[in-house]
Amino acid sequence: MTIEERAAQAAEWKATGQCNCAQAVLKVFEDKLPVDADTLMKLAAGYAAGMGCMESTCGALIGAVMVAGIATDGRGTPRVSKELVQTFKEKCGATICKDLKGVETGTVLCPCPECVRNAVLALGEVLGE
Repeated sequence: MTIEERAAQAAEWKATGQCNCAQAVLKVFEDKLPVDADTLMKLAAGYAAGMGCMESTCGALIGAVMVAGIATDGRGTPRVSKELVQTFKEKCGATICKDLKGVETGTVLCPCPECVRNAVLALGEVLGE
C-alpha cells in the first residue's frame, strides 16, 4: 500500500466515524506495528478531539508520532517528531485541535479527515516513504 493509499484509507475511516483521528493513523499502519489492532484502538482512544478535548495537540499528529516511535525503533524519534510537527503545521495551518477546528476564530483551518490524511502524508515524507 502506498503512503497516498494509506492516507486516503485513514481519512475515510475518520470521515465515516469508524475511528477517531489518532486511531485512524495508527490503524492504517497496523501492518507495520507489533501491536494487535484492538490494543492500538484502545491506546489511541483518549485522543478523540485532540489531546485534552481540543485543548492541545491534534490526535492525528499524536498518532503519527506514535507510529514514528516504532518505525524509528525509538532512535532519533524526537528529531522525527519535530519534523512531523513542522510538516503537519505546513499542511494544516496549526497543530492544536481547537485552532484547526476554528473554535475561537470561527474559521476551520483543516477538517478532521484532512488532518488525518495530512498526518499520514507527513509521516511518509519525514520517514522517506
